[in-house]
Amino acid sequence: MLATAGIVALRPNTKSNIKVAKPQAFDGTARKVLEFLTAYKLFIIMIMRDNSVKEQIQRILSSMQRELVDVWKENILEDLEAENLEYKTAKEFLADLKKEFGKEDKEAVKVVELKRLEQEKKKIKDFVQEFRRIARESKYEGKSLMEEFK
Repeated sequence: MLATAGIVALRPNTKSNIKVAKPQAFDGTARKVLEFLTAYKLFIIMIMRDNSVKEQIQRILSSMQRELVDVWKENILEDLEAENLEYKTAKEFLADLKKEFGKEDKEAVKVVELKRLEQEKKKIKDFVQEFRRIARESKYEGKSLMEEFK
């Protein structure tokens, strides 16, 4: 396997000259999970199909880099080291990864939206309406909610 600037060429013993982009690092956010999964499915099929499941999973884990994935990643690494891997294929592992990180916490997303919301050049009526809509979905109440009104 030859690598140049994020592009990986297939092994010399394959008939294809197709180059495959290395998957980007995964930060654990729900909005990035599908892109990460698709990139790794392709990467495994084209580059790592002859590798063991353990090697494929280790490669995937090496691209999971941010605080949101650290605990989950550490648990998988412990299973790998103990030879206690429950996945028979990398596809099963990726499905588990999707289940773990693919769900967005709607309330948490709305809290972030609420914290970033500012009136700027909006009419006060429009700003209040938007604030109320986001506040309802964030489940913020009382003093916490009042502190976010700016």
